[in-house]
Amino acid sequence: MNAKMLLKLSLLCAAFPALGADQIVVGLITKTETNPFFVKMKEGAQAAAKKDGAKLMTGAGKFDGDNASQVTAIENMMSGGAKAILITPSDTKAIVPAVKKARSAGVLVIALDTPTDPQDATDALFATDNFKAGVLIGEYAKAAMAGKPAKIATLDLAPGITVGQLRHDGFLKGYGIKEGDAQIVCSQDTRGDQAKGQTAMENLLSAHPDGMFAGEIQAELGISASNLSHHLDKLKHEGLVEVSRERTFLRYTANVEALQELLSFLYAECCTRNKAIKPKSIMTICR
Repeated sequence: MNAKMLLKLSLLCAAFPALGADQIVVGLITKTETNPFFVKMKEGAQAAAKKDGAKLMTGAGKFDGDNASQVTAIENMMSGGAKAILITPSDTKAIVPAVKKARSAGVLVIALDTPTDPQDATDALFATDNFKAGVLIGEYAKAAMAGKPAKIATLDLAPGITVGQLRHDGFLKGYGIKEGDAQIVCSQDTRGDQAKGQTAMENLLSAHPDGMFAGEIQAELGISASNLSHHLDKLKHEGLVEVSRERTFLRYTANVEALQELLSFLYAECCTRNKAIKPKSIMTICR
């Protein structure tokens, strides 16, 4: 057990006087109730409270970034007699006034996972080193690219949220680049929401296309997988598309030179010589 852990335990003990007839009340406020990380956090707190005979009050935001719900939760817990509140701040700056109010009333406030801004707004912080986590991911990505040129798209949390910024900055350091590097083609915020993250990634791929996965092509065309596979095999055989494997997925990219040759042939033979197709039709295909 290190010195920091001893300090945190000492702070907790100071908040909980000798047990008497009154049951100790502790509050836990998470960013959401749906994220698996926070679900497990809540389950652990409930198990610990039951074991130690404490009363646990819980609260959460309706979405990642919902500061208003977290402020309301702090106020409810203060009214409910909470001696300590553990919180994963959604808005690391906006939550500070509510945290200061609770501390002024004698409530111990500990930030979990995400530091407030400033960090010393709470009595203590219990979290992983998010900057170091970003560095490790960046170093892994750099090694995986093995010197090949990269196009980097970042899915971030939200502007000004400490934990997201720490991971973002750590990744850049681990990869060996700085903000604004030409390899970073785009960035979008997700606010910790899986659906928003998926939409953001789809937008990034659309804005910077490097071919499409077979599943994406199928969704775009609305045809069966077997039918699509048949046509893609034909195009591959004729050299009109190129295929590369990424883990368990196949990415298809157009062979631009081959397509240009095909369109030139169609224009020369069908539009000019035989006039079987109007030139406007070829121009439409090119667009």
